[in-house]
Amino acid sequence: MAGSGLPSLGRVKLADLVPSEGLPSDSYKLSVSTLSQSLAQYSAAIIQFSVSDGALLRSGLDSARLYFHQRASYPAPDIVHSNDPREWCKTSGYNADPQLWLETYDYRPGITPLEPNNMMEFPPAGLPDIFSVLGKAARDVLDAISFYLNLRSSPFTEILDNVPLRNREISSSVLSVCCHAKPSFQGAQHHNFATQEDGQLVMFPDHEHQVDKTLISVVKSDKPGLHIKDFQGRWVLVDEDLGPQEAIVYPGLALYQATAGYVNPALQRTEITNIQNNLFGRCSLAFKLMPKSTTILSCSEMIAAGHGVEPQFQLRVPVDDFMQRSHPIDQLFNRQTVQSFNFHATPDGSMKPMMRRRKNDSKSKPLPPSKRLRLEAQRVLKERVQDIADKKGIKLRFCPLKDCESHIQTLDSPCANIRMEIGWPHGVPFVHPHDLPNKAKIGFLEAYEPGWSATNDMELGLTESGQASQSALG
Repeated sequence: MAGSGLPSLGRVKLADLVPSEGLPSDSYKLSVSTLSQSLAQYSAAIIQFSVSDGALLRSGLDSARLYFHQRASYPAPDIVHSNDPREWCKTSGYNADPQLWLETYDYRPGITPLEPNNMMEFPPAGLPDIFSVLGKAARDVLDAISFYLNLRSSPFTEILDNVPLRNREISSSVLSVCCHAKPSFQGAQHHNFATQEDGQLVMFPDHEHQVDKTLISVVKSDKPGLHIKDFQGRWVLVDEDLGPQEAIVYPGLALYQATAGYVNPALQRTEITNIQNNLFGRCSLAFKLMPKSTTILSCSEMIAAGHGVEPQFQLRVPVDDFMQRSHPIDQLFNRQTVQSFNFHATPDGSMKPMMRRRKNDSKSKPLPPSKRLRLEAQRVLKERVQDIADKKGIKLRFCPLKDCESHIQTLDSPCANIRMEIGWPHGVPFVHPHDLPNKAKIGFLEAYEPGWSATNDMELGLTESGQASQSALG
């Protein structure tokens, strides 16, 4: 890719990314190619809106500056939010994080935000229209990525919100109006995360490697400051040279999961300089296209398209769990193993991706049901059971399987108290989940993740006698 790579972020007209019936046009194929190469090299691209939509975004930024300027200098304690991961799909209205000098107003259709005194809040102007424009842009980009990956049309429809929302539905996607480093936030907080260099304030050395858990993010800012790591590990200021009708688009963790790691998420940070003479700080409009909380992230579309899917992506993941779970960046992917986004023409004139074959293709075969159960049991032990035990100060000491088959029949067994304290399922031996028979593994999984069986449709194909013999051998 080095020889045919892009010298800078790819620029794509949004109008050229809108799909149409029939064979793809040359402009569509070229735009998809540019977008794909830019995402591969820079984990970001520049999209160009129409004149009217560009004017709407600029007026939205103007309104955002005035909105945050009239807010109190320091937020009251009851509007300083703690970023509870369980509230990821419910945020709405104003909140602030003084530690990061960050104020946000979240616009989420379906929720009417209220001030702490239960008075209706007056938001920045034009948010419904901006939400619609940026939301459509994010979906068009998502469809273009699907075309590049040779997936069927609109493969992510099942995990996205309805368009328009139905009665009483609340949007999973959100439009965040942000203000970084408003002058009134300067003071006691800045020494925790900022340094002075040649009269300029540089943020944030302690907050590198931030990753959105979105499918697609679209960001329009009034000043440069968004840095994203490219595939060579260099920080690139991606919004330094944006035109009045342009915005930045980049993929998030949810798309990384749904595409089995073929589309890397953007590692980003925000830097703000020269704020001493800046009355309003740095304002931005950030649309985050999110999957619905009640759906499942699955790589079935990738498998159907013939892509190799590695074992860690073969398990179906409930979206709500995925959003609440922490994702250590250094364990997610290696920045040096980025996919190649080159295209070649086929005899019929269409464009198909030439993708670098993943190593160890043998690992891409579907996992046997028994191994999938074992991996899931280990995950739930680590994420659910161990967390409960740690909070209660309990040290887990599992029993041998043969001994515990009698323990579970009595109330005064050595492991009875621990089983009761941590909510261990009734009738399941208190042994390491790795060593449980498959039927007992399912009972264990259902106890700590109700509905697990319904969201992990698998045919075990194992007889109880077979399980028993495996247990005896173990």
